Amino acid sequence: MADRGAPPTLGTVMKSIRSRNGWTLKEMSAKSGIPVSTLSKVEHDRLTLSYDKLQQLSQRLNIRMSDLFAEDDEDTAPRVTGRRSIGTIDQAVRVTTDNYDYHYLCTDLRQKRMIPIITRIRAHSAREFGDLVRHQGEEFIFVLEGEVEIHTEFYDPVALKTGQGIYLDSSMGHAYVVAEGYEEALVLGVCSSADDGLMDSLMSLHG
Repeated sequence: MADRGAPPTLGTVMKSIRSRNGWTLKEMSAKSGIPVSTLSKVEHDRLTLSYDKLQQLSQRLNIRMSDLFAEDDEDTAPRVTGRRSIGTIDQAVRVTTDNYDYHYLCTDLRQKRMIPIITRIRAHSAREFGDLVRHQGEEFIFVLEGEVEIHTEFYDPVALKTGQGIYLDSSMGHAYVVAEGYEEALVLGVCSSADDGLMDSLMSLHG
């Protein structure tokens, strides 16, 4: 007899998703691109799926990766992962665009719920910046040097000086530009999301 306190297995979760959508194994196979025999073995807990296959499953079935690792609703005990990473500029992954120099910190940790970024801003106006950007989650920006103007689709622009920060919904169109009188500005940003794929979402903004 299964332990009622144990979290559901991948097989149980997969079977639940299929049942909820009213799919046969054959229909789920056609939608996901994963063979019927493989799906059957997974549902009977005789086989698991690699990360690549889980990613394929979530993308083709339009579900979150986190849904494939569902927790028991009654399991409220905090989980200690013990993860840590020291973030330094010289070890950061640098991405340069027309408007920004991004330095992605702590890139040795995968599947982070928060993405810390040091950003040097060069754009001086919303017009120079171009279209407002949007991505999943929320973010916090803290000005380290200079002064910036925050442009969003629902609010008037707001100026932030060194030592000031702003927290906002990242799915709302937004842009950060250098305030008048400054050549550049430096900010610390932390982007977060409850969904997987945040890093991919951010990287796609760079083209």
